[in-house]
Amino acid sequence: MTSTPDASQSNDPPTPQPTVLQALAPVLVLISLLSFSVYLFGEDASYGPNQIALCLGAAVAALIGWKNGQTWDDLEGSIIDGVTVALKPILILFSVGMLIGSWIMAGTVPTMIYYSLLILDPAIFYLATCVICALIALSIGSSWTVAGTVGIALIGAAAGLGLSVEITAGAIISGAYFGDKMSPLSETTNLAPAVAGTDLFTHIGHMVWTTLPSISIALVLFTIIGLNIDSSSNADNLDITLRLLTENFTLNPIMLLPVVVLLVMANKRLPPIPTIMTGALLGVILALIFQRPAVVALAGDSSNVALALMQGVWQTLFDGFALDSGNATLDDLMTRGGMSSMLNTVWLILCAMVFGAVMDHTGLLRCLVGYALSFVNSTGSLIATTLATCIGANIITSDQYIAVVLPGRMYKMEYVRRNLDMKNLSRTLEDAGTVTSPLVPWNTCGAYMAATLGVATFAYLPYCFFNLINPIVAAIYGFTNFKIAPATQDDSVYASE
Repeated sequence: MTSTPDASQSNDPPTPQPTVLQALAPVLVLISLLSFSVYLFGEDASYGPNQIALCLGAAVAALIGWKNGQTWDDLEGSIIDGVTVALKPILILFSVGMLIGSWIMAGTVPTMIYYSLLILDPAIFYLATCVICALIALSIGSSWTVAGTVGIALIGAAAGLGLSVEITAGAIISGAYFGDKMSPLSETTNLAPAVAGTDLFTHIGHMVWTTLPSISIALVLFTIIGLNIDSSSNADNLDITLRLLTENFTLNPIMLLPVVVLLVMANKRLPPIPTIMTGALLGVILALIFQRPAVVALAGDSSNVALALMQGVWQTLFDGFALDSGNATLDDLMTRGGMSSMLNTVWLILCAMVFGAVMDHTGLLRCLVGYALSFVNSTGSLIATTLATCIGANIITSDQYIAVVLPGRMYKMEYVRRNLDMKNLSRTLEDAGTVTSPLVPWNTCGAYMAATLGVATFAYLPYCFFNLINPIVAAIYGFTNFKIAPATQDDSVYASE
């Protein structure tokens, strides 16, 4: 009787495993090229140069994979899978482009800006912006929705008051990601405990210890910045902006109906694309009823009003709304939106996903994570390594969800081995994986925020105080062993399953 040889008896040579130097090579190439990109092109680096850097980094990773026995068909398949992961964010981006254009055309964004200018004092503007975005994100669980709705209006209000749009964007993102992180409706807030092996509300309760101090420090910093603003110097800008808004748009509380409908649908956890498209459709309807002169003006030829209205709406949805008020600041602010405005962002995301997919498929990413684990010798270093891996995953894979799932799977057994409660892992995943995603220009979150708010990622990054402080607070807790919970019976049972 003959026996079938097992894999260990096969004559085929084993596939070489990547070395640490091989794993570092594409990352170092990418970092070097991105540094040169920023040096040579400045804020325009995201409009092509960064995409080339990501593609060249992916090429280096693919060459290493080919050297280690990967075929081009395998690599190509991984790239296709990686791009497929990005299709949902891309569709959301196109939908948001239409939403922004239609809401400006409808007077929804101008109305939000108008009332914000009447209510918000410059001295508390940054603080109020952060708080407003935090409360809305907490109620609906979506940082993207907050940025794409009230975030746009607050950027406009900041420009109208003569305030910094970069600081305003930082306040919007700080508040939005605090609310997103702490909301039981958020996808990442549900994903992190599922990956780690703990329950949702235990996870949220444990996050309070790192998240509340972080947002508190951020609010203090926004307050200090606001106190140094000379409100008297903004009076002229305010009057001019209010007058121009009333001259170019019909402003009425009914224009806020699309915002209310969108937030209600988001709170009910309806799918994001139909929700956003509903908001865009309501914007078109309001524009046709209340903003007909502005819509007709887009077409240029008003000899046939019906055709002019159709052309104006059509143009706004694919190429954005355009305003010609004679005021450069307001015109720049109101000339936005449309699906075409998102094309560069889509290009950036696709290139980033190609790089991340090749790094993952060739085993280079797992090699880097395994190497990082070799430095873990204490609870503090384990927490710090998890944080660093989440940040690195956001940079390399360009996807917030991978930055939560990958480190969670890689380090789970190490937390078990060190007798740590799984809620420590789930909290750490969010303290870095969730909140640092908008700080990376080619990450889907960073690309979305930059495209939606109209502020370059590196321009708003220094003012995302919450997102920068939260990982630092988490690392301090790890090294001081403060609020690091030991394992419970439930964790042991879960780990054994």
